[in-house]
Amino acid sequence: MPGYDEARIAPRALATEAVHAGRDDLARQGLHAPPIDLSTTYPSYDSRGEAARIDAFATTGAEPDGPPVYGRLGNPTVARFETALARLEGTEAAVAFASGMAALSAVLLVRASMGLRHVVAVRPLYGCSDHLLTAGLLGSEVTWTDPAGIEEALRPDTGLVMVESPANPTLAELDLRAVAHACGSVPLLADNTFATPVLQRPAEQGARLVLHSATKYLGGHGDVMAGVVACDEEFAGRLRQVRFATGGVLHPLAGYLLLRGLSTLPVRVRAASATAAELAGRLAADPRVARVHYPRIGGAMIAFEVDGDPHEVIAGVDLITPAVSLGSVDTLIQHPASISHRIVDADDRRGAGVSDRLLRMSVGLEDVEDLWADLDAALERAGRGAGNSATGLSVPAATVRNPATGRTAPAATVGH
Repeated sequence: MPGYDEARIAPRALATEAVHAGRDDLARQGLHAPPIDLSTTYPSYDSRGEAARIDAFATTGAEPDGPPVYGRLGNPTVARFETALARLEGTEAAVAFASGMAALSAVLLVRASMGLRHVVAVRPLYGCSDHLLTAGLLGSEVTWTDPAGIEEALRPDTGLVMVESPANPTLAELDLRAVAHACGSVPLLADNTFATPVLQRPAEQGARLVLHSATKYLGGHGDVMAGVVACDEEFAGRLRQVRFATGGVLHPLAGYLLLRGLSTLPVRVRAASATAAELAGRLAADPRVARVHYPRIGGAMIAFEVDGDPHEVIAGVDLITPAVSLGSVDTLIQHPASISHRIVDADDRRGAGVSDRLLRMSVGLEDVEDLWADLDAALERAGRGAGNSATGLSVPAATVRNPATGRTAPAATVGH
């Protein structure tokens, strides 16, 4: 619902926006905490007016003026989160969905509806994003390339270029400004889940679309699932139309939790990043660790390859939680080749730098010494079992065939 930031008259710092964006109207209403609107439908005695508003939405996808109409068309609580996220990313609008994959699916459907089914993408991406493109599940066709090959890979029917930086799970970074230049008139979608707007704002570097799995840092507490695309208002209108038609709406309670999560986002990201940088340094100096990946822009994510058995590291942690996902207040660790990127063809996975000995850790807000003590004990355990082959411990995966390319890919994965 429009109008929540009418009181804003001057630019504000990110930390201030995180606390106040989407809430600027509260004091005028005599409120302090944002209300949760759980209504699925709303009364209206002006059916002619409703018809006109629905016709307008069908034409442009713009948010209807006036009171809400129906929960699938829009919700005031969710709209507050969308307003706030757009402010943080520096875009005109944002559209929220029930998950990150629902958000990406909506983007692909928007472009496909215009006859632009071809996607150019750079690996690595999150495993399910990779699978959605490779398997052609929405009728899309993908060309995988390196950043230098983007311009050459473009075709008349290319509707999207997709990248992730820092990438999941290797934390590889791209020059987003150079990538955007190579895209020409084709929209660049940048997955900003790992960095968050605290560390980078891709729209300022030329990305037209900024994707978040809001389940991660935006929510920040491991208790909400959501996705969101920050973009210009024209593209947002098309996304709203797809969301209305397909039903991938965000529940109002999730919208409330996300808005609350944004208020502490800068503090959480900076605190966790400081701990992650310290742990990355210690891991890099540890003889039991073969390689450490940590992005130049910082952040709370670390990827590292062990000389020992990575599965034993997973089994050996105590304080750290062995689980998929990331961005929570507690530290999580997982083995991408077994879980988050299991769905990606093994050769493609390894070619993108996702080795069988790679571990991905999302650093939380615990004390650095407690985390290091837990890691040290787990690495010691893995070192004792170094004679085992990590690859040999993997379980074969089923495959599916992409009808567009004839290639096969594993059939299932979980987590992010």
